[in-house]
Amino acid sequence: MSTALDASTLLGLSVALGIGLLIGAERERRKGSGPTRSAAGIRTFSVVALLGAVAVLLGGTAVLVAVTAVVGALALAAYLRTRETDPGMTTEVALLLTCLLGGLAMRHAVLAAGVGAALAALLAAKTRLHHFVSRILTERELHDALLFSAAALIVLPLAPDRFMGPFDAVNPYAITRLVVLVMAISALGYAATRALGPRYGLPLAGLAAGFISSTATIHAMGTRASGSRAQADGATAGAVLSSIATIVQLAVVVTAVQPALLDALLWPLLLGGLAACAYSLLFFPRGTAAPGHPQDPADKPDLGRAFDLKTAVSFAAVVSLVLMVSAALSGWLGARGTLLAAAVTGLVDAHATAASAASLVKADKLPLDTALWAVLIGLSTNSLMKALVAFHAGGRAYAARIVPGLVLVIAAVWLGVWLT
Repeated sequence: MSTALDASTLLGLSVALGIGLLIGAERERRKGSGPTRSAAGIRTFSVVALLGAVAVLLGGTAVLVAVTAVVGALALAAYLRTRETDPGMTTEVALLLTCLLGGLAMRHAVLAAGVGAALAALLAAKTRLHHFVSRILTERELHDALLFSAAALIVLPLAPDRFMGPFDAVNPYAITRLVVLVMAISALGYAATRALGPRYGLPLAGLAAGFISSTATIHAMGTRASGSRAQADGATAGAVLSSIATIVQLAVVVTAVQPALLDALLWPLLLGGLAACAYSLLFFPRGTAAPGHPQDPADKPDLGRAFDLKTAVSFAAVVSLVLMVSAALSGWLGARGTLLAAAVTGLVDAHATAASAASLVKADKLPLDTALWAVLIGLSTNSLMKALVAFHAGGRAYAARIVPGLVLVIAAVWLGVWLT
């Protein structure tokens, strides 16, 4: 016990010293020289970190609070001395936090090390952060970032996580999470488009976002396509590529629950993925405008908004309506078997259908052939839902490009079933 305690104490002191040296080294480079130089450098930060650690050793939280108050008073005195030439308080606040991290290292060494490294990286990135915020990030993008943060960090945690409403079909937490998800996918497409351009950014963003939700991705890409003709091809390619992510994720879910079911689904899923890849290639922008459709120069620099809150909320409302209708059908018609349940569930989530079918096979409650049909029916009704979402988000023009791809993918999946 004593040896373990000594080892833990030594680790905490080492981490505290490391934190002080790391943060102090960064501050030393910006300390300056002469009478106006900063009061804290590598030695001061190292001593303060060890001071916090020793305070915890001597008297726990109470002594640490007293020591931190003294360090704060000294930091305030240093700030008052240099505020005329350097009004910033970064070094003084960092010194105070370093003392607290030294104390934290004695109880949670790994957490303290992570926070210390993050603080050092944040301090070192001063120039790049200032350049990004003042020169690269626009006011509209900052507003969207704040709105997304409020939705994800305030509204989502406060949403009740229970089913309510007609037929107990709607979960406010799940619906709010869906709104945040749509906003995040749209923002991902916006960031990728700004960094790589519509030709590569939107397709890559669509593929990545498809692993979160292909249906939400199709909606977000439809909103972007309808808002900008220059981004229509890239958004369509991204929407189609999201179907690849659906198939890959479905295969992973089935493998994790019941690998035997994947053997029956291997060729259908493989052919469906190849069909999605082939169809998406039709919409990769070639770098020039299509004949008869010259690119509007004013359309290139304006990428629109990172996301549209109204469209995200309307999408969640559509999904909520589908859930209530599905619950009503189940309540009125009763249990009509696994296939009917798969068709209803697949409207919202094909992966949930696959997971439930694979679980029943593993529990010997469902034959493998019946489970195979359940997964395929769920995938098919999910494609129907995607088609409706495409029309809702992007209108006829967008849906006319997405729906043939969805039909082609499902046809390839069913062809794989017929061949095997």
